[in-house]
Amino acid sequence: MIERLIIKNQLSFKEVDITFGEGLIVFTGPSGTGKSVFMQGILSLFGQAEANASSVEAVVTDSIRLEEFGLQSDDINIFKYTKEKAIRYFINGRSVSKKSMLEISKTFLSSLAVVRDSEELENQRVIRVLDALIAKKKPLHAEEVSEFEKLYFEYKELKDKLEKIEQKERKIEELKEFASFEISKIDEISPKIGEDEELMSFKRSLSKKEKIEESASEANEIFAYESRVSEFLTLVERDSSFFDESMNELRAIIEEEVDRLNDLEEQDVDALLERIEKISALKSRYGSIQEALEYKEQKVRELEEYDNISFEKEKLISVCKEKLEILDVKSKKISKARKESLGELNSKIDSFLDMLYMPKIDIVMSQVELYELGVDSLHVELGRVNIKKISSGEYNRLRLAFIATSSEYLMSSGGVLILDEIDANLSGKESMSVAKVLKILSKKYQIFAISHQPQLSSQADSHFLITKDESGSKVVLLSEESRVVELARMVSGEDVSGEAIEFAKKLLG
Repeated sequence: MIERLIIKNQLSFKEVDITFGEGLIVFTGPSGTGKSVFMQGILSLFGQAEANASSVEAVVTDSIRLEEFGLQSDDINIFKYTKEKAIRYFINGRSVSKKSMLEISKTFLSSLAVVRDSEELENQRVIRVLDALIAKKKPLHAEEVSEFEKLYFEYKELKDKLEKIEQKERKIEELKEFASFEISKIDEISPKIGEDEELMSFKRSLSKKEKIEESASEANEIFAYESRVSEFLTLVERDSSFFDESMNELRAIIEEEVDRLNDLEEQDVDALLERIEKISALKSRYGSIQEALEYKEQKVRELEEYDNISFEKEKLISVCKEKLEILDVKSKKISKARKESLGELNSKIDSFLDMLYMPKIDIVMSQVELYELGVDSLHVELGRVNIKKISSGEYNRLRLAFIATSSEYLMSSGGVLILDEIDANLSGKESMSVAKVLKILSKKYQIFAISHQPQLSSQADSHFLITKDESGSKVVLLSEESRVVELARMVSGEDVSGEAIEFAKKLLG
């Protein structure tokens, strides 16, 4: 239940701070005052509509399973969204994504607008209601459906794996040929880690060979003066060890470079340059020698997998066949139970449709390809007419009948139901029929409804009036006397007549 709602700067609503009770809560007011805008503000908080307000906050007292979404659940949960540079959503002070907010809110809040956009009439939803009806009489049915669904997804996972193997198998020779080709290309070069740096060093030395030789020759001349320097240091009574060490180190460096240049003379320069080119091409393709060797190992493993693929395939075929046989038996049992109880579900929905002055429905069961709920598909027709061809008013009343039926079998405790002009384009009698069903639903749901009809509005547990003036839109809880005036306005327009007042009193009475 939404216990308190605070909206700031939602288009014409500057600031709204309202406390709500349980049951049926109706919002009325002249056209253009912002009733739908107000509802959009509520839905935007829960990620179910476009956000326009600078902030919306609600105190929600429903038992929400926030732990399933990694959040801490409290007896009173604070939902909030703010819109500054970016839109942000919060639950109990913790930031959440819009996607998470939407998923969480759908566990306790549903909306029903004039547009044809609902899950109530979809095959899976109708089957869930039918299964819940059966489970009321046969509790084991719920376990059987749950076990079937679990087994189906296990079977589907194995089947998907088998299909991938079969796809691989169809191209296995091509894949084996490609893997072998890739391995041979790398083996042909046989690169070693660090070889590229060593080769580049050789290349740099090769390019500077003549200069190094010339420079080394000139540097050697210093050794002709070595004895004179040593003699000088002796004469001035200075330690000559530092000089001796430096000269020895220099001599070693020059000899090392001369030896390296001699090694280069023995190298096949063309072969060296060709090797450098091959290693460079390898690095260009794979990134590094390390990555090339890892890729080769991957292809080696793939070849081993291709060799084992036939064994794995045979094993999967056997397991899939076994699971499919079990699923076939279970689906037939579930389907039999559904056929036996389908008439009861029809009758239950028809009882609400009768209250709503609607023709009976016909739920047609057909067999389809195996899926997570079995092999049954339920198609809804209204008075033998495709529901896509009925009016918006009829469509919403049909959906309302499904919601009422669902709440009886699927909901132990309700949540919040938001209805935008559920009685639009209905007669007074039809509007009152909608009100009666909503009163039944309000025992489990907290219902927010926009209405333009006095009949539905008269049945509200709380009646709010939305008005608009130069300062913006306002939401006010009506007293009993104010309700009479508002219902009368809805009957006769802005010029309220005495007859309209009497009619409004009669409705409330």
